[in-house]
Amino acid sequence: MNLPQVPDLGTRQLQAVAAVAEYGSFIAAAAYLRTSQPALSRTVRRVEDVLGVSLFERTTRSVRLTEAGREFLAVAERVMNDLQISARSLRDLADEQRGQVILASIMSIAACRLPDILATYRKSRIAVEIYLREGVHGAVIEDVRSGAADFGLTYIEDLPEGLDAEPLGQEAFCVALPKGHRLCAQARVSLSDLHGEPLISLPSNAQTRRIVDGVAVAGGFSLLHAIIVTQSPTMMRLVGAGVGPALVPAGATFGLNDPRIVVRPMSEPQIERRFGIVTLQERALTPAAAGMITVVRDSWTVPDIRI
Repeated sequence: MNLPQVPDLGTRQLQAVAAVAEYGSFIAAAAYLRTSQPALSRTVRRVEDVLGVSLFERTTRSVRLTEAGREFLAVAERVMNDLQISARSLRDLADEQRGQVILASIMSIAACRLPDILATYRKSRIAVEIYLREGVHGAVIEDVRSGAADFGLTYIEDLPEGLDAEPLGQEAFCVALPKGHRLCAQARVSLSDLHGEPLISLPSNAQTRRIVDGVAVAGGFSLLHAIIVTQSPTMMRLVGAGVGPALVPAGATFGLNDPRIVVRPMSEPQIERRFGIVTLQERALTPAAAGMITVVRDSWTVPDIRI
């Protein structure tokens, strides 16, 4: 690679030229820069030697820029200004005052915990852009593994190679029932109680769907997934409309204020999953992303999500 021939000049030398041009005097400029007049003269002479031109016309009474000096001063001021802007920008990035965080999360956590966590994060980082990607477990894992997301919040059992997990807690499954459904009379609902019931469910690639299907098969029966949706809020609205029951993580019912829906905990076998922070092993987190993970970790102080 052929490197460009760049003059060997530093910011102190650029400041020296700018100060002499500003004050029109080596003595006054030296006082401003808190250096000696001979030292300042040597610095300016060094710049002139490197450039091969005279920057100042020196007389016993005044110091004035030459035509070449005026052109160089404009360049020097632009370079110093650009360096100052860049340094401030880099400090903002390091201090989490600027940047972007892309977070992937399963829908139950996004609806339950993230609003308060993001509000806490934003209080001191108002210039950081946050992009939340909500989806099923498989989509969250793929976002993290592909690098589309800085980190994920999802279930942490059986993760693929190359991903690290930090546990945060557990989430229990429950049954959301339309008001008036025959199972509303029970304090708890077992999975076998739902045998033959037309369920509102997530797609087959959703981790929650695979979990409940696996437990049902182990019990010797299968579940009837009558309506398939891709978003937990849509699922809950369908339950409220009386379409049918749904098996959901407890987080999906957080803040639920729909009198048409009755939520019941599951009896044996209870279904629970551990969830946490998922990161890509070889990916270095940006300061903004690392700061958000710290807020997530510090904010996770309430009990596990159960019904």
